[in-house]
Amino acid sequence: MQKIGQDDPARALKALRLRGEYRNFAILRRDPGAPTQAGFYGYAGLSADADADMIAGRGEAAETAPRHLSVWCSNDYLGMSRHPAVLGAMKEALDRCGAGAGGTRNISGTNIYHVALEQELADLHGKEAALIFTSGYNANQAALGVLGRYLDKAIIFSDELNHASMIAGIRTSRAQCQVWRHNDLTHLRELLEGAPKDHARIIAFESVYSMDGDIGPITDVCDLADEFGAYVYLDEVHAVGMYGPQGAGVAAERSQAARVDIIQGTLGKAFGIQGGYIAGSRILIDLVRCFAADFIFSTALSPVLAAGALASIRHLRQSEAEREAQKYSVDLVKTTFKARSIPFIDHNSHIVPVIVKGAANCVAAARGLMSDWDIYVQPIVYPTVPRGVERLRLTPSPQHSPESVANLTRALTHVLSTSEERASAEVAHTG
Repeated sequence: MQKIGQDDPARALKALRLRGEYRNFAILRRDPGAPTQAGFYGYAGLSADADADMIAGRGEAAETAPRHLSVWCSNDYLGMSRHPAVLGAMKEALDRCGAGAGGTRNISGTNIYHVALEQELADLHGKEAALIFTSGYNANQAALGVLGRYLDKAIIFSDELNHASMIAGIRTSRAQCQVWRHNDLTHLRELLEGAPKDHARIIAFESVYSMDGDIGPITDVCDLADEFGAYVYLDEVHAVGMYGPQGAGVAAERSQAARVDIIQGTLGKAFGIQGGYIAGSRILIDLVRCFAADFIFSTALSPVLAAGALASIRHLRQSEAEREAQKYSVDLVKTTFKARSIPFIDHNSHIVPVIVKGAANCVAAARGLMSDWDIYVQPIVYPTVPRGVERLRLTPSPQHSPESVANLTRALTHVLSTSEERASAEVAHTG
């Protein structure tokens, strides 16, 4: 007997492809000596009607002859995943501890590297304690889920552009949520004024917003928090390692870190490894440690990853060279784009979004960069961003040379002028 709804998945996937929003994974092998270079082995998708010529990289033949690409969309912002100190620390930890953690933190999984990493993170942010997770997503979901549940009658005031992981944490908490317009302090004040005085208040927002590259009003939010007796929860995943003294983030750069109750960060972007964390007062961190299911029931981060993250953080705390080189690269890209009238959003951060409206057009532009110029940039479409503001999100790094910037500019100038034509052809083929 045919299952009820059996054809629904295929229809949904085909509609996604017709809108240009179906996601194929690019199969890459990043160059161990050059973070901005990668071997490309084709695309991996699971849709039954995926184009045959977009699926490749199977078997030994592909392994021996990849295409070589220049990568412009990595979140390994500073190239720390290839730093000798990081690789050396990971190799040593592998020899000392093996590959895996051996269990959850409660069941044999707490390692000396975990403890050292948490102490380093607490010190980096000037906090009493820190707690590491297997991802930044888990850190946000766990922390906001617990804080919203265990602070008395909590109301969480969430910026409307907060990351999906923060929204998931708020929903998990079942706390009342009030959404304030993005970076709109007047609206936030109105909501705070209207909240019952006997309810705990948590203001949750980000320092650097990853899609537009704009920066949250940290000082003003902390002022409002002081006025209304609210907790401040700040997501710094796109800022840690990148900004502030020793790479402690935008709150530290603006001398506001001490006013933030919980700082949430990641080990998987500027620090170049994997994992997430929170840092704050000992009692708040202990509350999350003891009540967050995401933490309690997850196998601990591999000690190899913890050792690499620890080495990366310690290096970036004493070295400004990577941040200075990255800023030079970002400034060069923006200056060059302005000279060639390439449309991008400039919010004075390291993220450079090039707007290509329409999912099909955006995907076509990315395909053109790949096929004609050997440049890899992932198209950003719905639901990551709203429809109508699709983009190519560029993240210049210290390893991008002036020559590669010039080549990227030439490539973008060409593909942006032909993306609509290419998109029409691809949609016609798909239909």
